[in-house]
Amino acid sequence: MQRVDLGEVPYDDAMRRMADWVAERRAGTAPDRLFLLSHPAVITYGHTTPVTDLPGSLSDIPAVLADRGGHATYHGPGQLIGYLVLDLHERGPGDIVRWLENGLIAALADLGFTAVRRDTPKGSPSLVGVWTPDGRKLVSIGMRIRGGVTSHGFALNIDPDLSVFDTFVACSLDDVAMTSLRQLSAQQGIPLPPEAEILDAIALHLGKQP
Repeated sequence: MQRVDLGEVPYDDAMRRMADWVAERRAGTAPDRLFLLSHPAVITYGHTTPVTDLPGSLSDIPAVLADRGGHATYHGPGQLIGYLVLDLHERGPGDIVRWLENGLIAALADLGFTAVRRDTPKGSPSLVGVWTPDGRKLVSIGMRIRGGVTSHGFALNIDPDLSVFDTFVACSLDDVAMTSLRQLSAQQGIPLPPEAEILDAIALHLGKQP
């Protein structure tokens, strides 16, 4: 898989570019790619997100409808976004979301952080993502698959303003606390790895075939 580092990209701009990335992959003119970037502050939400989950009208952070699975989440400075544009026809059968969860967990382990995935009980809101063993959410995942090609991906909290998550219901989970690598580093008494090291670890593990 080819890694592409983009730096900070406005959300709307990234969505326009993603349509081109998907078209290129579907046409076979580009390989599987992992795009690593960040966004200025924005709250995105899926088509099934309840209005009551979204921030109030006085919020100074824009809320934007996204063409992905999942509910409302925050993107902003201090967060790593990973967009995966993969042709699943060439990767064979398998649960791509579970592969993504496990790849991120392995990368975090290399960085000194223990993380887990969780199965969603029947009839409960989705627990897709990466979590701390004590039930705090570290990574949100929302993917789209159309014509066998994936888009969208994950958001890893490195050192964002976590107070933003108090202004809306993230992932339709109103009883879940969000955390970050910065917060975990402080609690564990270990230094926060440099951002370049975090990106390298994630790209290494996600570059492996499912």
